[in-house]
Amino acid sequence: MAATGSEKQGATAYYVSTPIYYVNDAPHLGHAYTTVAGDVLTRWHRQRGEKVWYLTGTDEHGQKIMRTAEANNVTPQAWADKLVEEAWKPLWEHLNIANDDFIRTTEKRHTDRVQEFVQDLYDKGEIYKGGYEGPYCVGCEEYKLPGDLIDGEGEFAGQKLCPIHKKPVELLKEENYFFKLSEYGPKLLEFYAANPGFIQPESARNEVVNFVEQGLQDLSISRSTFDWGVPVPWDDKHVIYVWVDALLNYATAVGYGANQEKFEGTFPANVHLIGKDILRFHSVIWPAMLMAQGLPLPGKVVANGWLMVGGEKMSKSNLTGIKPQDLTSHFGVDAYRWYFLRAISYGSDGSFSWEDFSARYTSELANDYGNLASRVAAMVGKYFGGALPEATAAGDAERAVQEGLAKAVATADRKIGEELDFQGGILAIFDFVKQVNGYITEQEPWKVAKDTTPEGQARLATILYTAAESLRGVAVLLNAVMPETSQKLWESLGAEESLGALADQKVQDAGTWGVLSAGTTVTKGAVLFPRLEEKPA
Repeated sequence: MAATGSEKQGATAYYVSTPIYYVNDAPHLGHAYTTVAGDVLTRWHRQRGEKVWYLTGTDEHGQKIMRTAEANNVTPQAWADKLVEEAWKPLWEHLNIANDDFIRTTEKRHTDRVQEFVQDLYDKGEIYKGGYEGPYCVGCEEYKLPGDLIDGEGEFAGQKLCPIHKKPVELLKEENYFFKLSEYGPKLLEFYAANPGFIQPESARNEVVNFVEQGLQDLSISRSTFDWGVPVPWDDKHVIYVWVDALLNYATAVGYGANQEKFEGTFPANVHLIGKDILRFHSVIWPAMLMAQGLPLPGKVVANGWLMVGGEKMSKSNLTGIKPQDLTSHFGVDAYRWYFLRAISYGSDGSFSWEDFSARYTSELANDYGNLASRVAAMVGKYFGGALPEATAAGDAERAVQEGLAKAVATADRKIGEELDFQGGILAIFDFVKQVNGYITEQEPWKVAKDTTPEGQARLATILYTAAESLRGVAVLLNAVMPETSQKLWESLGAEESLGALADQKVQDAGTWGVLSAGTTVTKGAVLFPRLEEKPA
């Protein structure tokens, strides 16, 4: 049985990948959704003290890219270069994506290794020459099975459409080279049975198992009707099928065939994050290719759902593409990163609306979290001159808060770090934020402050220390999700001077109580989540 990424031993990296995205257009919310999720996951594991490798990139070959470039009167390479440098990389920087590498499929470090991989399969007898005729969706870069197609209506009446792009497929007939995918059906089913968590969520796993049980067809791994791709090494009249080329990025980016030490210390991926529309490529074709080469298989293939606007999947072709900058300019980058993972259960389809984002921002970020931070800093400043007081009068109420923080840490670490339940992890953290707000409301420090006796002042000091120490834990827990805001809170609490950099704080230690030192200077910095201005036109 093939090993998986979940079985990697020793000092190997926790390796997470996004899909490599087509450069036919600028990125939209759907692309950013997957990439932010990967960033949160890898930041979380970095704050566990683990070695991490986070990969993203762009898919730049294939007929779709070639046609887009032709429509813009430039070469495919010039089009890819422009989109990568002016749209994709700047957006990831804008969204604070801390990727370790950015792979482009037109890079020599990739194309040379792709040729070597495919040549090796050919030499092993895994590839043969044949012909194929069938419906092809250029948008998906995929031959479609007749049962996958839908009937067209309106202007497309009488035609068969791709169910994803809602556009007519093209009937293609060409000479191709084929990978013996059909031989790997039983091996894949055996692997799925032995590794039930390999494909997530459960609905995606069921879909793939049912698909493979129906029998697999051999895979066309070359195209001969255009030339924008990696040449087949033994026959330069063909280029390698864009999906074979693309999937290999997960190996070439970490040293396959070039840096064996890096490759063995990183590959395979622990988690491939993908959109559900490319599920079969990653859970059927990719593992079969790896089996054919005797390489270990990924730990998990996790398919997120679609972002919906007005009941339609968000995409450029459906005219529902929204630029992330349209939202970050109004809500801020951290709120953007938080919202989609908090509002949508990862793996399920989810609808976006401006109104929902505004309501959650105001209620949870501004009122619950931001206001808590402002109130605590203001009271420490008002009653103790900005110096964090010592807690000397703790009782049952304080122990409940301590237990609440420990619970939030354990729950969030399990849900985000292990289960990829970002929504569940974030909710656990914000449940604790609500608990601390309730604690302050019940303890009424503004009333306790009127008691000038030593006992009264000790009680006031304990309440404010408890609230500040709670915020210290929240800053650590939310650092992966909202790094800029967490840093501001960390500095406001004076934690950087006494505890060091926020990025060095372990999430599993966030619940350790009494870490903030009495006497630390607490300042009321800028409002974490300013009141929203009127929605722009």
